[in-house]
Amino acid sequence: MAEPPSKKKKVSISAPASAPTRKNAPKRRSMGPRQQSLPAFTPDNYSSDEDDKFFHEENAAAAAGGKHGKAASEQPPGAGWTNGAVPPQFTPTMTLHPYTRSGRLALYNHHRRWINFQSSWSRIGAGSTEMDAIHSKSASGDSVMTGCLIDEGQTVRALVAQLCEFYYKAGWATGTGGGVSIRVGGPKENRPYRVFVAPSGVQKEDMVGDDVFELDMERNVVTPPKTPNLRQSACTPLWYVVYKHVPSAMCVIHTHSMHAQLATLLDPTEKSSVLRVTHLEMLKGVGNHSYDSILEIPIIDNRPSEDLLAAQLEEVILKYPKCNAVLVRRHGVYVWGDSWEQAKAQCESFDYLFESAVKMKGMGLESGIVPVSGTYREEVDDGSENMMDSEEEKNEKSRKRKIAATATAPPAPAFNAAGASNNDADLACTGTTIPLVPRDAKILLLDIEGTTTSISFVKDVLFPYVLKNLNDYLSKMEPDNLDVLHADLTKDIAALDENHPAKIQVDKEQIWTCAGYVRALMAHDVKATGLKSLQGKMWKAGYASGELVGHLYSDFIPMLNWCKANEVKVCIYSSGSIAAQKLLFGHTPEGDITSYFAGHFDTTSGSKRESTSYRTISEALGVQTKDVVFVSDLEAEIVAASEAGMRVVVAARPGNAPLSEGTKGQFPLVRSLLQLCGAD
Repeated sequence: MAEPPSKKKKVSISAPASAPTRKNAPKRRSMGPRQQSLPAFTPDNYSSDEDDKFFHEENAAAAAGGKHGKAASEQPPGAGWTNGAVPPQFTPTMTLHPYTRSGRLALYNHHRRWINFQSSWSRIGAGSTEMDAIHSKSASGDSVMTGCLIDEGQTVRALVAQLCEFYYKAGWATGTGGGVSIRVGGPKENRPYRVFVAPSGVQKEDMVGDDVFELDMERNVVTPPKTPNLRQSACTPLWYVVYKHVPSAMCVIHTHSMHAQLATLLDPTEKSSVLRVTHLEMLKGVGNHSYDSILEIPIIDNRPSEDLLAAQLEEVILKYPKCNAVLVRRHGVYVWGDSWEQAKAQCESFDYLFESAVKMKGMGLESGIVPVSGTYREEVDDGSENMMDSEEEKNEKSRKRKIAATATAPPAPAFNAAGASNNDADLACTGTTIPLVPRDAKILLLDIEGTTTSISFVKDVLFPYVLKNLNDYLSKMEPDNLDVLHADLTKDIAALDENHPAKIQVDKEQIWTCAGYVRALMAHDVKATGLKSLQGKMWKAGYASGELVGHLYSDFIPMLNWCKANEVKVCIYSSGSIAAQKLLFGHTPEGDITSYFAGHFDTTSGSKRESTSYRTISEALGVQTKDVVFVSDLEAEIVAASEAGMRVVVAARPGNAPLSEGTKGQFPLVRSLLQLCGAD
């Protein structure tokens, strides 16, 4: 007997009776789950008093364990928006006022985006005008707090969390780094200070006010965070150093901005105690400085833990009272202000200056030098001639113009203590001054090892790669090719002096094979054509497989871009074969950069220690030797190129062989190839 067909269950697509609909929805309001107790919101009847009423009612209900849940002390930390507990009034069936025209008008007319405990703020202090060149104080608005310390604490905690999220999004507080401290109260309000500090080890983009500590000025915990097992920020001792020595400071911000870190490395010796910046518009934003001021930002050395920085920080704050920031080398920056708004604005302005200083260095400019031209200067007499002027008056105005043209600004030393004077005569290229391209030459001839590329890359990466893979590579060669290689290596050995250690090693060990020759030549760093050809072929295989990637100094690409923009030809002259050169520059972290080069030369043009080789290269380039600047780290090569008539520069890279005292005094030295980039 067949079973009767089952009845299908009817599914209603209507909302449950309990769900909020347009008919049974509570009256609309701008925010808050207690909207039904408040009048309908319109831009005309909105009052901030309603927000105060809402928060007070919410706190009272939570404290009493009312219909909204547990008492405040039992509420789990972070409960709310972050964890998805959205009040039923904010469901898709309801209209949220910020998404309506009237709501947006109310939002942008009455509501600031930042949480605050004052109605307004300004960087312009009392008695100042908007036209002042220097700003130092920020004027505060009226308090929006009701006098309740609980309200104030809740607001400041939320503000600390909002600031930390902001700096995370800016890339200044990633990996739980950085932090913010705000203090309120104090003698001017006739009450003790309250200091709020961010916690340690918390992701800054997900911080909540419940994570923030409240301390007194003795660093005693007044109110711990609701979130358990938190520690105060490692920056806390340093924030208190600022509060101790800068009484006006009410907020301190610490960031790990990349621009701040790189700004501490602009001095290659890493010994500079300050970074100097002048003649940049954003100097107005750091406090106590104008466009043409010389800002000195102190730099202190980093330590394994932040509390160890306290003594250094204290010293530089007292030494540089006009500066509202301190850089920490290879670390970041601390910035403060007399309000959180001023500290934030100054932090952003300082970062702008740090980025400018770093990029100016890449252009061959010093951020701390007063520009000789390109900026406005008031003249006592513009010296303009009039058709009615007598010859004597014209001569007098001409004399004044010459005086104005040669007048120098006050010295504004940067890292190298260079003043911005009209010293063109001193900068004329001589044997000991650094030649500038394209002013002094249109062709750069560069060595590779110790100049464009670290010596350690060649000695610690390329050479070991050859020795490690030598036997395997030779075993796979065709017999005819192996015979040709053996003949070439035999010529390399025969070309050596009888007492050369490589030849002695071969004769002593009686190993006259290709492998024996290669190991002997490489053991004594012989630059031979046959050996270089083999190395180039082996390196080609390594680059093709991805096992090898060429190394470049960080200044090399910016220097190449400068030369390309200024029509300066860049050529390579290395003891490595031309094929090996192209392999290295064709497989770099920046990709294939071989298109930058106008020519390649190797030992087929002659030994790098013989002056005739450099004349040969000049002839191949179709120029005179004096029109070429040669850069190398080896003294013998520098001497040979100089004897040939080339302008020469010694590359003093970290890790290069120490130079003799004679070379230091005889030839110009550079730490960066960007030092060669100059004006026409």
